[in-house]
Amino acid sequence: MPEPLGLRIAGTGRAVPERVLTNQYFAERMDTTDDWIRTRTGIIERRVVSEGESTATLATAAAQEAISDAGLVAKDIGLIIVATATPECFFPSTACFVQDALGVGPTPAFDLSAACSGWIYAFLTGAHMLQSGHFRNILVIGAETMSRIVDYEDRATCILFGDGAGAAVLSATPDTSGPCVLHQELAANFSGMSLLSIPAGGSRLPASHMTIDERLHYLKMQGREVYKLAVKKNFEMVDSTLAQAGISAEDIAVVIPHQSNLRIVESARQRLGLAPEQMFTNIHKYGNTSSASVPMGLDECRKTGRVKSGDLVLMVAFGAGFTWGSALVRL
Repeated sequence: MPEPLGLRIAGTGRAVPERVLTNQYFAERMDTTDDWIRTRTGIIERRVVSEGESTATLATAAAQEAISDAGLVAKDIGLIIVATATPECFFPSTACFVQDALGVGPTPAFDLSAACSGWIYAFLTGAHMLQSGHFRNILVIGAETMSRIVDYEDRATCILFGDGAGAAVLSATPDTSGPCVLHQELAANFSGMSLLSIPAGGSRLPASHMTIDERLHYLKMQGREVYKLAVKKNFEMVDSTLAQAGISAEDIAVVIPHQSNLRIVESARQRLGLAPEQMFTNIHKYGNTSSASVPMGLDECRKTGRVKSGDLVLMVAFGAGFTWGSALVRL
């Protein structure tokens, strides 16, 4: 197992749009019901952006809250990483938009794309960059406006997703006897391309009359196959973390999984024998917010007192690509 990485989650923040779409919104527009959505997904409502809001505005709001929570000012941040599948544009990066909004000058900033696993990828990238000694405080953000890429004519996908952002300030610590990353895992497998993707819009299939007419710029998902894989990977990541870190399920204060589907989360929890209070969920309020879901959950757990200093927290995510990752953190 790799050596622990010394870092402290100094502050967290989250931001969601004010506009709420309840299940009734979809029931009035397509062949579905509130009960059907609740029983199959666990979602009751989700937040979606309005005119003038974007991935960068949500990311900036979450970042400002995280910086304030850490007792810092924006100029204390040495690096900005934004995980997103819904960037402001191809370039410049969404992180550069955030850098400008925060007013931090020429601070390095870049985006990272790993879909729903994006924040785990970004978090561990930031954790390793802290070890270089070059940075003292790194801002890691997961931000998405999924409402801009889902097809509201596709009942199978549009009911699942919402918009939001979560952020954390990672600060260097001198040793690993206190706050640290105890275990980590990152992986990817391209076999998922046909099961979950946005087919058009890049260099492989640039925009054309055909791609627009066939609605290929929207998210496409084969839900049943993705569901089975997500349950399997969530179970495997938690199980392998317990084994490799040499801890038991009882040692973990809370698992914060990507909020993809309540049934996926519950299936993994039951197979692992975790108590209900050990598995965090907020999908009923926000839906699937892709890379934003784990940092939003982390912030909620910290702010509500569900976790405290010294607790072991396990963050796991599985997403398009396929990509997956986990990080076991001692707060």
